[in-house]
Amino acid sequence: MGVTTVTDVRPASVSVDGGVLQSLFRSEQGGHEQVVLCQDRDSGLKAVIAIHSTALGPALGGTRFHAYASEEEAVQDALNLSRGMSYKNALAGLDHGGGKAVIIGDPEVIKTEELLLAYGRFVASLGGRYVTACDVGTYVADMDVVARTNKWTTGRSPENGGAGDSSVLTAYGVFQGMRASSQHQWGDPTLRGRKVGIAGVGKVGHHLVEHLLQDGAQVVITDVRTEAVDRILARHPQVTAVADTEALIRTEGLDVYAPCALGGALSDDSVPALTAKVVCGAANNQLAHPGVEKDLSDRGILYAPDYVVNAGGVIQVADELHGFDFDRCKAKAAKIFDTTLAIFARAKADGIPPAAAADRLAEARMAEAKEGKRA
Repeated sequence: MGVTTVTDVRPASVSVDGGVLQSLFRSEQGGHEQVVLCQDRDSGLKAVIAIHSTALGPALGGTRFHAYASEEEAVQDALNLSRGMSYKNALAGLDHGGGKAVIIGDPEVIKTEELLLAYGRFVASLGGRYVTACDVGTYVADMDVVARTNKWTTGRSPENGGAGDSSVLTAYGVFQGMRASSQHQWGDPTLRGRKVGIAGVGKVGHHLVEHLLQDGAQVVITDVRTEAVDRILARHPQVTAVADTEALIRTEGLDVYAPCALGGALSDDSVPALTAKVVCGAANNQLAHPGVEKDLSDRGILYAPDYVVNAGGVIQVADELHGFDFDRCKAKAAKIFDTTLAIFARAKADGIPPAAAADRLAEARMAEAKEGKRA
């Protein structure tokens, strides 16, 4: 597959001078199967659907609704996120490949029923190669609307045959990954007595706060939205808030840092300032570039690969396709604890960072599936 341009896309909307398209076709970046550019002028929809791999089955991943600085940035985000979904779905044991969609624009300004219905028609045009769900900027109610124009939509409300909010099990899976990180780093699978800093207490982060408090952790939070912080503090006055992420990563005595907002949280600037000895959070694509994980390792900071620990949500929405059962999904999400420990063990045995070990395990499963299809 190459790049499929769907409907009325102007040639200038994506740069082809060695930028985005170079990333698309560069094999070391994962060799995406298909990228669809979607535009519906009547509703104002501009979207990108990226399918990284269907080796394990139909591509599955959420729809991000975000005000990108440029169309190029949006396409690049879709490429990065869809590749991450291939690896996440593989290590979660799902029979799904990786895909992701982004809708370009501020959801607070341009999101309408007409736009969501138009987006659903584009998903339908792929005939089941891509299954969508919620992500940053989209919610259960949005998926209910999208599902009216296609049958490959998950993350719907229970009233409409869906599983509801997938952030519940996303947070649960991150908590299991955090427990495994604590086991590996300190020899005890609990956060009791540990100080955990959470950057982003929105859909996933506020559930993670609950798990940590129940486990006896001391929690410090920050969020760019004051209302999100205020909601946590009103319910849990024992939680501490700091002004911003810069202050959070420098918090004295911090044991665990949990990035739970947008990607790129671990960078050349942030890693040297980290006081935590473990990084384990819900955000996708936390490493600003591949070399950052070596910087973490050199500082003795254990990194739990994001796409491993945040897989609870995709486990939930995948189950929706077969008749949702929450207890069954929670049991699958609980296995993130064992998967995370296995990755740390593989990393130690091979002398490589945890993200590299996770990649090897995921790539082995995808390669095995491809071989099986050829046989």
